[in-house]
Amino acid sequence: MKVIVGISGASGAIYGLRLLERLRGKEDLEVHLILTRSGEKTLFLETGKTAAEIKQLAGHCYSNEDIGCRLASGSYATDAMVVAPCSIHTMSAIATGISSNLMVRAADVILKEKRKLILLVRESPFHLGHLRNMTALAEMGAIIAPPIPGFYHHPQTVMDLVDHSVDRVLDLLGIPDAQARRWQGGA
Repeated sequence: MKVIVGISGASGAIYGLRLLERLRGKEDLEVHLILTRSGEKTLFLETGKTAAEIKQLAGHCYSNEDIGCRLASGSYATDAMVVAPCSIHTMSAIATGISSNLMVRAADVILKEKRKLILLVRESPFHLGHLRNMTALAEMGAIIAPPIPGFYHHPQTVMDLVDHSVDRVLDLLGIPDAQARRWQGGA
């Protein structure tokens, strides 16, 4: 399986970092990373991690300006793309087909090839324009998955909350984690 992970500049870089950590070492999984410049800055500000450190978690890394790389073509078969976090800017560009960088072009390719696109939209509150773009993306086949934590698993740390959202992404990718804490029903 080939998965593209995009990290945009929205707050919540920990979601992309944690997803990469959780994907690392999974058998038969090839991870391709697109890290925007604003994503690099937010990652460092929020986690203290450098671009070089995060790039070590992926098998392949691309500059967001490399619009001619293999991820920009539907002939290069990938299975899915996750943008975590996904800024409103990136989401809006994907929704309107403005492929001015690799992140948006790769997402556009995923949509046109009817592959799985998962967007962890990380802004709040949403105005009507945001919601209309999300609706358009859902109609195109994207999965809009804001990282909204559940509390039934009794989280004790921030990482418990982050992992809850990442577990949902892994489920959506079809590679569930056996350690995920799941709802078992009420008393």
